[in-house]
Amino acid sequence: MRNIVKGAEPKSLEEHRHSVVASYESYEDKQSLRTSLVAEQRGLCCYCLSRIVADPYKMKVEHWQSQKNFPERQLHYPNLLGACLGSEGKPTHLQHCDTRKGDLAFSMNPADPNHDVERTLHYDKDGTIRSNDLMFNSEVNEVLNLNVPLLKNNRKAVLLRFITFSKKGNWNDSWLEKKLAEWGGDSGTGNLEEYCQVIVYWLRKRLQRS
Repeated sequence: MRNIVKGAEPKSLEEHRHSVVASYESYEDKQSLRTSLVAEQRGLCCYCLSRIVADPYKMKVEHWQSQKNFPERQLHYPNLLGACLGSEGKPTHLQHCDTRKGDLAFSMNPADPNHDVERTLHYDKDGTIRSNDLMFNSEVNEVLNLNVPLLKNNRKAVLLRFITFSKKGNWNDSWLEKKLAEWGGDSGTGNLEEYCQVIVYWLRKRLQRS
């Protein structure tokens, strides 16, 4: 996960929220919503950071607080996130992200600056994602299933590929900061690399030790 900076909501969503039949199901301009979510998330799933595209067959609109349990927040833009399909259709133990989460509670919203998910998450060399916060760590595994083998192996592969193709002689502070800006993308626009946060975490640790 990486922190998400929410932008302006689609005008159609704001207008619909004030209409007589204001529900998520009756909102007709979901394409504008998908486009906004994908853009502000830099083309990455809000949870696992795999690629998402503004297409109903290639992503989901995630309600961080579910429509079932929080119907009053079903059209609240800060509550809406873009998620991957999460291995939909596969056995439950292989599902992840919103598909696995369903209506379950999840305490950390990556789009809430007060939660700062990047601060509490750690990435091990074998691709494991974890948190020192015991409750959050349990949710990462039991609610989102972010250590399912598919995701764990993908994160490991990204880190291994980065280290393998980076020349160790260049690993000075200037190079580390340059790569951190590229992978973190805090000042840019457009899609980020899939699973970028594992590299961001690794680079930050290297900079702390230098």
